[in-house]
Amino acid sequence: MRQTATPNPTKSGFLGRMSMTRGEKHNFWLGLLFVSPWIIGFLVFLAYPIVSSAYLSLTDFTGFGTPNFVGLENYQRMFQDEIFYKALQNTLYYTVLAIPIGVVVALILAFAMNQALPEIGLYRTILYLPSILPAFAVSFIFIWLLNPKFGLVNLFLGMFGVPTIDWFGDPEWSKFAIVLLAQVGAGGNALIFLAGLRGIPKTLYEAADIDGATPWHKFRFITLPLLTPVILYNIITGLSGGLQVFESAYITTGCGPADSTLFYVFYLYNNAFRYGQMGYASALSWFLFIVSVLLAVLLFWWSKRWVNYEVVS
Repeated sequence: MRQTATPNPTKSGFLGRMSMTRGEKHNFWLGLLFVSPWIIGFLVFLAYPIVSSAYLSLTDFTGFGTPNFVGLENYQRMFQDEIFYKALQNTLYYTVLAIPIGVVVALILAFAMNQALPEIGLYRTILYLPSILPAFAVSFIFIWLLNPKFGLVNLFLGMFGVPTIDWFGDPEWSKFAIVLLAQVGAGGNALIFLAGLRGIPKTLYEAADIDGATPWHKFRFITLPLLTPVILYNIITGLSGGLQVFESAYITTGCGPADSTLFYVFYLYNNAFRYGQMGYASALSWFLFIVSVLLAVLLFWWSKRWVNYEVVS
């Protein structure tokens, strides 16, 4: 008579799954050894600063000495700080303007990279090359290009009767000038759009040609819907980059004129490293983190209405 095997109480459940042979234990510790540099880096350079900044945001820490616990005082001060609202407004203005312009520029570059030309490899390199230039080099080039006295941009616009614009010296144009500067890095996003374009089956375009579709119809009803996941990715990365804009304003305008380019991270940097208010800067960083998470959640919720994840075979 066949007997039913009874589970070993010492091998069942969590403890049963955790029991390993000598070889499995060897592989486990060997694997742990290989990933230990990442674990140490994560704990030291990411987890610890996050926890530490959360604590410092509740103190009056200046960067030196012992921090004193002040509770939510830094957060209360934040919402009574006029410069905080100014920096937040500048950052949101920049982000709202830079994201759609960046997506359009990257998409145009991707279409240019997708042309069937013998020299397309060279053209792709030329279009992508500006995006790998250091930020300070690009910033100095734009300071020269947008110079109100001898800049090429003003000389070109002057040919059409446009009056001279003081791009970095006029508060009404300074943020837009930095938005233009950010488009130099569109080559990286263009490569992602290019991958999306080349993933669209040609049979769809061939079927559209048979039906007599125009180029606009093919873009509107084939290309654009199938690129929506890539567009979403670019918007998310653009949102992250826009909320953290710093280098270009630091180099070109120094947060001027009249605080028109005082962006949020710039204000955070000033409080942390110029004014010696590390506790207040930590509170600013946590507010930025919470706003970023909320905007990302809102964006993913909104994406359900227009992003097409349907796989075409």
